Amino acid sequence: MTNATTTFDTTLADLRDRALAALAVADDPEAMAAWERAYLGAKGELTGLLRGLGALSAAERPGAGRAANAVKQELTAAFAARNEAVASVSLEAQLAADAIDVTLPGRAPILGAEHPVTRMVAELGEIFALMGFQTVYGPEVETGHYNFDLLNIPSDHPARDVWDTMIVQSEREEIVLRTHTSPMQARTMEQTEPPVRVIVPGRAYRYEAQDASHEWMFHQLEGLAVDERITLADLKGVLTELARQLFGPQRKVRFRCDFFPFVEPGVDFAVDCAICGGGGCRVCKQTGWLEMGGAGMVHPRVLRGVGYDPDRYTGFAFGLGIERMIMMKYGVDDVRAFAGNDLRFLRRMARLAA
Repeated sequence: MTNATTTFDTTLADLRDRALAALAVADDPEAMAAWERAYLGAKGELTGLLRGLGALSAAERPGAGRAANAVKQELTAAFAARNEAVASVSLEAQLAADAIDVTLPGRAPILGAEHPVTRMVAELGEIFALMGFQTVYGPEVETGHYNFDLLNIPSDHPARDVWDTMIVQSEREEIVLRTHTSPMQARTMEQTEPPVRVIVPGRAYRYEAQDASHEWMFHQLEGLAVDERITLADLKGVLTELARQLFGPQRKVRFRCDFFPFVEPGVDFAVDCAICGGGGCRVCKQTGWLEMGGAGMVHPRVLRGVGYDPDRYTGFAFGLGIERMIMMKYGVDDVRAFAGNDLRFLRRMARLAA
């Protein structure tokens, strides 16, 4: 054996011992990859040693090559076994870190607040319940029979014109998006014997220009009371009590004569504007008063149309704008904000109502 062969064998044995020692302490995928590059990679120590076989004589090369290949196979097998063990430990650690304790209570979802219209509808329901009224709901897509005919609105009335009403169908039967919640007056009376005391919250639709106090889609609260000996004083008492409950005892109320086909006499109901304190603003159109809606005594023709005897029964009805009540209560100066989906506005309203 020549000195070159002895040096090669010594170097090979030293490389084997160092590689196995380094492999034994490699304990994560990154360390394993670094070990493989250092010893078995294209620029690794063992690869470099094998390239040095050319320095040996032709007689020495076969034996040295076999010895080097044996070390390479040993290191490759050792790497495969160690790599599998390290990968298994790493996987177990990851699974333990990602484990979910299914016995723990779930995380509470982040919920939004109720829309201000929804909250106002609930508040109105509570106020009127204390005055003996029941809350009922009706369809938003109505027939002309209920939306107009039974409310003493004849076929030639301007309110039936397309500029006020959104027509769904007109060929076979007049179908409209209800222009008010008043159709539930007739629907309720057809199904109920007096006494009747109901409120009807819901959406209404009108083809009209939008401004700070008008929307094409809005929410209305219909009210109806029918019994013997009901008078206009009862109506005024109910709406005055509503204003006190909603806006406080300091608010002033106003009733003025007005015309609505389904009531006689008719009045408009207004409250002094809380936004400007009665001084005048764009919401109250500089009048100092904010109209809440229309009201009056149920027309005898409406009572007769649903089978009630107008000589025996009287009643009152009202239709109030729900958004306007919220505007009055919380100082909102533009009705369009309620349908605007501005989260800043909705969060502010939630804080004010809390």
